[in-house]
Amino acid sequence: MSNHSLDFPTEEFKRLLNKSSELVISKFKNLESRPAFQATVQSEVAAWFDEPLPELGMDIFELLSFTDEKILQTATDNLGEHMYGYVMAGGNQISILAETLAATINQNVGKWHLSPAISEIEKLVIRWAAQMMNYATEVGGVLVSGGSAANLHGLTIARNIFFEKHNIRKKGLFGMQPFTVYASKEVHGCIDKSLEFLGIGSDQIRKIETHSDFTLNLEALENQIDLDRSAGYLPFCIVGNAGTVNTGAIDDLEGLANIAKTHNCWFHVDGAYGGLAASLESIKDEYKGLEKADSLAVDFHKWLYQPFEAGCVLVKDWETLKRTYYKRADYLDTELESKGRLDFNEHTFQLSRSAKSLKIWMSLKAYGAKNFRNMIQKDIDLTHYLADQIKQSPDFELKSRSHLAIACFRYKGNHTDAVAIENLNKQLIPALEKDGRVFITGTRLNGEFVLRACVINHRKTKRSIDYLIGVIRETATSLNL
Repeated sequence: MSNHSLDFPTEEFKRLLNKSSELVISKFKNLESRPAFQATVQSEVAAWFDEPLPELGMDIFELLSFTDEKILQTATDNLGEHMYGYVMAGGNQISILAETLAATINQNVGKWHLSPAISEIEKLVIRWAAQMMNYATEVGGVLVSGGSAANLHGLTIARNIFFEKHNIRKKGLFGMQPFTVYASKEVHGCIDKSLEFLGIGSDQIRKIETHSDFTLNLEALENQIDLDRSAGYLPFCIVGNAGTVNTGAIDDLEGLANIAKTHNCWFHVDGAYGGLAASLESIKDEYKGLEKADSLAVDFHKWLYQPFEAGCVLVKDWETLKRTYYKRADYLDTELESKGRLDFNEHTFQLSRSAKSLKIWMSLKAYGAKNFRNMIQKDIDLTHYLADQIKQSPDFELKSRSHLAIACFRYKGNHTDAVAIENLNKQLIPALEKDGRVFITGTRLNGEFVLRACVINHRKTKRSIDYLIGVIRETATSLNL
């Protein structure tokens, strides 16, 4: 390292890059047999990093070795075949390259002249996403951290535009008639958190009953809207699910769009989990009405297999975003700059923004949209295979299946008592985590505790599914319950 900067001599930096490349390559070895979780005690992990602020630097190769041992080798294995918890898509190799290149040029995608190419690429990625989902031909949007942030942005846009005539950006909510938001009981928790964040309050969300397939009951929705109007509330926004995180249920988006229009409500769609599956010919009819959404949340680090972070919010035009977020500042004034430049800081909350679009653009260029559609369809087909295997197994019980890649089920063994089955499955989760061979989480459906498998990873095969079932059965049997 030189005395006048933090840079290394070129050859030494090259050796460091080569070593880091070796560490990356090592993570792709033995994917089919590598455990999904390292059962390490929290206090032990904390102890690895419990040290005072270092005044002097250490040998970089030693640092890389320590990083490999304590971080890379102990990481929960989102990359491999045996991750079924939450919605973890495993990433893709082109994006690994892209992230390195993006960090190298270190662009701030807040102002066009700070990131000319990346700004144009982000606009293009947004247009491509809308095209994939048949959302719109003319579209505006921004990349954000993930689905939760995308939904927060969607609801922020909804609030600021819907109440623009009340000058809500300046006056706030003070003295306004209370207004209500509607979503199914299966809606993601980030909607509640967003309403709290926006000052609307989670008391103002109406969780509507669902049908047996966990889709929102439209009749119950209309009845609730009528009740709220009678009680002096102003119905403001309807949130539709394009794939719930619990079961993958897709609401009747066409029906929701029509109700929103009838009652003059904003229509927001949470497509963070399932939105990109609208690109599939096999299930595109399930997404009818998506194109009528005023705002749409989507998450590329799910079904475009991107590394975190890669969320996105879409609306029908750029002006909607500017009306939501623009705030003039002398040091950011763009009036003297060339026409045609789009500054993202004028269209979203952030000024400092990383180059999230590069990995998405490079992935679509390298693999092509057809390959991504094939992988999404494969994930769905594997989930159907899992559901069929569960249904055919007398020691398992299928609790939900959908058009997407989530299946919920329980292991029951020889038990017939509901309490015993629930207790067994509750104990299965920590037992499987301790075992480490697969990673799966639980949830509740209709009050019952169930195992929830999310099959989003382009590396999975039928062999992976068979392995999951075998490990669950073996671990459950070892509990002797």
